[in-house]
Amino acid sequence: MRSIQRILLQTTIPHADDDWHIGRFSLLRQCLADLRADDGRPLFEVTARDRDALGAPDSVLSALDRSPYDQLWLFAVDTGDGLTEADCAAIGRFRERGGGMLVARDHMDLGSSVCTLGGVGAAHYFHSKHPDPDPTRRQIDDTVTTNILWPNYHSGANGDFQRIEACLPVHPVLRDADSPEGTIRFLPAHPHEGAVGKPEHDDSARVIAKGRSQASGREFNLAVAFEPSASAGPAIAESTFHHFADYNWDPSKGSPSFVSEPPGSALAGSPEARHSVRQYVKNLAIWLGSGRASS
Repeated sequence: MRSIQRILLQTTIPHADDDWHIGRFSLLRQCLADLRADDGRPLFEVTARDRDALGAPDSVLSALDRSPYDQLWLFAVDTGDGLTEADCAAIGRFRERGGGMLVARDHMDLGSSVCTLGGVGAAHYFHSKHPDPDPTRRQIDDTVTTNILWPNYHSGANGDFQRIEACLPVHPVLRDADSPEGTIRFLPAHPHEGAVGKPEHDDSARVIAKGRSQASGREFNLAVAFEPSASAGPAIAESTFHHFADYNWDPSKGSPSFVSEPPGSALAGSPEARHSVRQYVKNLAIWLGSGRASS
């Protein structure tokens, strides 16, 4: 990895005050910008933006392969129209040249535009598009917010944290030398997480972390990693962008008005959980900056 990497934090919607615009990921941006090398130099230069508009190629995403960015952290907060064909093609070429990608969505069909992304898109399962190949998982998990259908795994309240399981062998993004188990133990919770899984015919991918529903007790996937190869950079498919949103790290930061569930406060009261979240972000950024594998 170069001495400094350029990270683009990007949503799939134009700015809207009462939505999940990029300003609602400010704590993540600061966390990444604060990371330092042993000599004190910053590891990452972070740019955060919303897309230009819907219905036309985004000025940055549609030219991402020709940009100076090394990593794309894409927060798919749209209802299905957040990426154009030109955007997806350029994002694909970006990964082919070694760019690292994190692609996070949410419940039901929120963020379903990522289905059109080559490779990583196949790891995301939605309600109306590309449903979970396991038909037994096509059922409601969160039964409190009744207008949200599956997938909607209930890992806890916004502002609380969930205990997670690092799948074996432990992936680099789940390691934590300061943890008793040597792994990341906690991530932010969310009342209705989406679904991700290993694409059937992609041997570069595997599930690396699992959670457990606080409603049904059912285990579900939190993250899928795509290992770098000679033809593609590393990538992560994440079950929900709420693992990274300000409101989930600190509910006092506020949320869009359509969020109806009462928040919790357990994350703010747990130094161990807050450490896990920061370590996870650091691990992600370092691993996603590893580039393509040698030929």
